[in-house]
Amino acid sequence: VQLQASGGGLVQPGGSLRLSCTASGFTLDDYAIAWFRQAPGKEREGVGCIGSGNSNTLYTDDVKGRFTISRDNAKKTMYLQLNRLKPNDTAVYYCAVDQSYYFCSFYQYDYDYWGRGTQVTVSS
Repeated sequence: VQLQASGGGLVQPGGSLRLSCTASGFTLDDYAIAWFRQAPGKEREGVGCIGSGNSNTLYTDDVKGRFTISRDNAKKTMYLQLNRLKPNDTAVYYCAVDQSYYFCSFYQYDYDYWGRGTQVTVSS
């Protein structure tokens, strides 16, 4: 069972990136999924999540209207589209899967599997 995140990189302010996270050993269909991030010197925080069966969707206030979380169950892949990036979006981004709860949340201890993280750096 593994989550492999990719798609991070260096981008200028105002630019875009798409992060991907592919599952191996299980499918994403029935589970809540989420993206978290951790900036240097800060605690890890939830960015966006989707509940099982797309039951609910949450975004942290700072990214609303700029980031979009989605999934492709056939590809066992979840995505985070990051638009209009700002320097304070710089962080390591982690994907996570919760096999227990129907609705998603930003409570990290609900999540059973985590990807290793992909670095996003927003700088001119």
